[in-house]
Amino acid sequence: MDSLIERILTEVADCARQVSTESLTQAGALIESSSRIFVAGAGRSGLCMKAFGMRLMHLGKTVHVAGETTTPGISASDLLILGSGSGRTASLLAMAEQAKRRGAQVLLFTTDAESPLAKLSNLRVVIPAPSFRVTDEAHDSKSIQPLGTLFEQSMLILCDSLILGLMQQIGVSAAQMFERHANLE
Repeated sequence: MDSLIERILTEVADCARQVSTESLTQAGALIESSSRIFVAGAGRSGLCMKAFGMRLMHLGKTVHVAGETTTPGISASDLLILGSGSGRTASLLAMAEQAKRRGAQVLLFTTDAESPLAKLSNLRVVIPAPSFRVTDEAHDSKSIQPLGTLFEQSMLILCDSLILGLMQQIGVSAAQMFERHANLE
């Protein structure tokens, strides 16, 4: 088991190191300048986006999870952040198209810089990981892990590093973030 953990940690570190720091810097600036942020993804990528949205809220941003019953409409000063390894998820494409029609910006975390979602996005953070694996024959040698696991792990770590960078940049402490933590639990 220790060997597997080491291999996974190495994969994630190698993958994250290959992501453009310029795209991450631009993503941080886009997030900081947006009045409201909407997050979305499908499956495990969606869970990563919800976790990112939670931390952005802790940071003091107004954040909504797309598709929830209390989510308002998106407008021109807003930002839609999507996580999609393939960049081809139909529901996310529909969201991105609607956001663009409304004048909002779209930030995408993906493995495919040429996907339909990437083409709709204002900014892409490209993560060099396999986005999906169906069978061992289709296994991409970039990962020992199944399906889009390496993408999802790397995306979550990159999003957490964006949070740390934004904390430093705008001067928000962990104690201030804790004040915004859920208290109805």
